[in-house]
Amino acid sequence: MTSSPDRPGLRDRKKARTRAAIQDHALRLFIEQGYEATTVEQIAAAAEVSQSTFFRYFPTKEDTVSYDRLDPVMIKSFLEQPKELPPIAAMRASIRETLAALPREASELEIARQQLIFEVPGLRARLIDQMRDGMDMLHDALARRLGREPDDLRVRTWSGVLLGVVLSAYFESMPDSAGFMPELDRQLACLEEGDPG
Repeated sequence: MTSSPDRPGLRDRKKARTRAAIQDHALRLFIEQGYEATTVEQIAAAAEVSQSTFFRYFPTKEDTVSYDRLDPVMIKSFLEQPKELPPIAAMRASIRETLAALPREASELEIARQQLIFEVPGLRARLIDQMRDGMDMLHDALARRLGREPDDLRVRTWSGVLLGVVLSAYFESMPDSAGFMPELDRQLACLEEGDPG
C-alpha cells in the first residue's frame, strides 16, 4: 500500500522524526554551551546517532540551525485556508496557526533557532540561500491557491513581496522574537492598504 501525496509513508515519517530529534538536541546544546563551543560529535552523542547518521541529515553544523521545518507546515496551512481569503490574509492566518500549534518546548527551540540566525554572522549570511527554497515553496502554493502557473509574473511578484514582508518583520522584531507576530500583522496591514504613493 502506498502513501498518499499528502501523507508521507512510514519511512519518510521516521526520517523526519530523526532529523527533528537531531536538530532539537543541537539547539539545546547551543543554548546550554554556545554555538561555537558545540561540536558535531556532541550533537550526535546527545541525539544517540552516529556522526555518519548526523551527516546524512545535516551536511554541516550550520544546517542544524538553517533548516526550517516549519516552512512546509506553514505552506500546508496556507493552502488549507478558506478559498475566499485573499493571499495576504491567508498568509497571516497560516503563520499564526502554525506558531500557535507549537508545543511550549518546540516554540522555545524555534525562538532559539531564530536568535542564533540573528546573532551568528555565518548563519545570518546563509539566510539568503535558505530564502530561495522558501520562495519556491511560496510561489507554488500561491499559484495553487490562485489557479495559476508558478512562473506567472504576478504570482512570483506577490510571493516575493510576501516573503519580503515576513523577513522585514523578522528583522524588526529580533532579538525579541515574541514581537514577531505583532510586527508581521502591522506590516501586512500596511501592505493591504496598497501603494504607499
